[in-house]
Amino acid sequence: MNQEQIRILIDALAASELSELEYSEDGCTLRLVKQASSTSLAEAGRVARGDCVTPRGTASHPDGSSSELPRESNESRNGLAANLQECLAPLYGVIHLQPSPDEPLFVRPGQEIAAGQTLCVIEAMKVFNEVRAEADATVAEVLVRSGEEVEAGQPLFRFA
Repeated sequence: MNQEQIRILIDALAASELSELEYSEDGCTLRLVKQASSTSLAEAGRVARGDCVTPRGTASHPDGSSSELPRESNESRNGLAANLQECLAPLYGVIHLQPSPDEPLFVRPGQEIAAGQTLCVIEAMKVFNEVRAEADATVAEVLVRSGEEVEAGQPLFRFA
């Protein structure tokens, strides 16, 4: 099993609704498992595809419906309005907020963004995974710094 085959399997798992994938070849077995953090399985599948704008104060259910969370969950850590949205990291890795050190940031606070626009890149296992906006929004806050390690499900950006 070579590195390219492993990369293809990781991408296949990330793009699917599956939570686990096991592959065996020539006596070698590779088992990949998606970790569900505080997000629901339906939300995790959406995040794994690189869609990252998640409404605060709502919960997604596997059937695609959503419901309001209790009032306490609508408040962010620093008291921002409950109608803000967050972009959550789809996977663990090192975050890059610009294409290269000498180029401008993908997005800045106050900037209006369009659905599908690249917000950042997360490097995991020498693979660069683009994180894109799910909907049109305005960047309210960047919650991480370039070069930091991020966990799957960790908030990266806040949108107004």
